[in-house]
Amino acid sequence: MLKLDKPLAFIDLETTGINLSSDRIVEISILKILPDGSQQSKTLRINPEMHIPEASSVFHGIFDADIKDAPKFKNVAIELRDFLNNCDLAGYNSNKFDIPMLAEEFLRADTGFDENRRYIDVMRIFTLMEKRTLEAAYKFFCNKELIDAHSAEADVKATYEVLVGQLEMYKDQLKNDVQSLHEFTKDGDFVDFGRRMILKDGIEYFNFGKHNGQSCADVYKREPQYFDWIYKSDFSLHTKLKLKMIEFKIKNPKIN
Repeated sequence: MLKLDKPLAFIDLETTGINLSSDRIVEISILKILPDGSQQSKTLRINPEMHIPEASSVFHGIFDADIKDAPKFKNVAIELRDFLNNCDLAGYNSNKFDIPMLAEEFLRADTGFDENRRYIDVMRIFTLMEKRTLEAAYKFFCNKELIDAHSAEADVKATYEVLVGQLEMYKDQLKNDVQSLHEFTKDGDFVDFGRRMILKDGIEYFNFGKHNGQSCADVYKREPQYFDWIYKSDFSLHTKLKLKMIEFKIKNPKIN
């Protein structure tokens, strides 16, 4: 049993694709584990308000006809926000995909996203220890075959069981508490979920492009139009929000 000081919500998304800016959620499944070990779950199909590419439909089995009468994300955003209230978050490759994608949807819905959480990426533990897929992880740690792989509900339940199995197998190496797992699975102090900026010694640096490795403040002083280019380009809303916060801090140093 996981040792929890607050609820831990496992999240799995099925989407129209993997682009944070242009793709959308078509299914979300959340498995919330409470400190007493009890569980609550929620699975919703979402109308992405766009065509689901055939390659994505073949992957997760959800087609346009399946979600034509489903609610739009903005119509369930408050319900999902409330369900995730006061939860730490976990998932499989969630730090790089599920959580950034979910944050984008909340921002589009003008609902906001509480970032003051701890994050556990079960795939990060697995790749650090064994380097396999979710199906292989499920077989390895749980000794069971994963049925209906790539359906959000099957994947999210399997991810929870894999984490429990990992804690048992690596009990001499992994601490059974969320803070330790958060630190273990973290692979960098990224400023934004899109990983376009990274924090080093309290200073924000660009993590891509021609200014990669340069501090955001130095770039702004030399080339403020670079910030405008990002605001107008196809970057995620969360990246733009964080950059605007950095720009505000640069312009108002006495407020900090």
